Amino acid sequence: MRLRSLLFVPGDRPERFDKAAASGADALILDLEDAVTTAAKPAARGAVAVRLRETRGAVRLFVRINPLDTALCAEDIAALQGLSPDAIVLPKAEGAASVRELAQRLSAAGIAAPILPIATETPAAIFALGSYAAAGVALAGITWGAEDLPAAIGATTSREDDGRYTPPYEMARSLTLFAAHAAGVAAIDTVYPAFRDLDGLAAYARRAARDGFTGMMAIHPAQVAAINAAFTPDAEQVEAARRILAAFAAAPDAGALQIDGRMVDAPHRKQAQRLVDRADPQP
Repeated sequence: MRLRSLLFVPGDRPERFDKAAASGADALILDLEDAVTTAAKPAARGAVAVRLRETRGAVRLFVRINPLDTALCAEDIAALQGLSPDAIVLPKAEGAASVRELAQRLSAAGIAAPILPIATETPAAIFALGSYAAAGVALAGITWGAEDLPAAIGATTSREDDGRYTPPYEMARSLTLFAAHAAGVAAIDTVYPAFRDLDGLAAYARRAARDGFTGMMAIHPAQVAAINAAFTPDAEQVEAARRILAAFAAAPDAGALQIDGRMVDAPHRKQAQRLVDRADPQP
């Protein structure tokens, strides 16, 4: 599943669904949680259910439900009963126990969908990040958030004046990255909230791709192109990676090889394979 860009769309704004789908995003996250007021949630559930029954085209449809410990979550799952979202986004996730519980509830409702946990929104969640690797549940990836956690602990912000994360939230981001790779699933970076700052977004997304994230969430259709570009290897990168793979294929017993004037070994081979896989994803 190619997941470079995941675009949030409020579930109670069905008039935005088509525009969002045309943005080029790999997935839409039809939101039943934070973007929807309590009074509007029944209408949002109905609109999302209608959308899930329609022809989807190339874009995948994820649904962000409300947290497990709320009655709203049970109502969300009931509204999705028998439908087939491409994934369920779980806010306030707290490790393997959370995704196992959700998987059981989804199964009971006849919903077969992988789960994308937002894995850093509570203090307890930070200490459970390593548990996803042994969850035994199909995951669409692991992502994180930089807004709920500071609110939960009484911090005034998660960012410095220049936009960089303060140390606690940089740590949460890094732990999410390693948790996703430990679990063998997509590592999805959080949103860039300044949606009009496309240059800043592009720089942030490039850094995320450099660090090992495989995709990123978005809050506005205008952000999608920059995110897709950052997480799509260019032709020069792909060709260089293919040369590394071809050289090792021609010399399978070699521990290290000289390619393009530099020495490469097993980690470079693994890195090259990952890059080629990203450039030519499986359907």
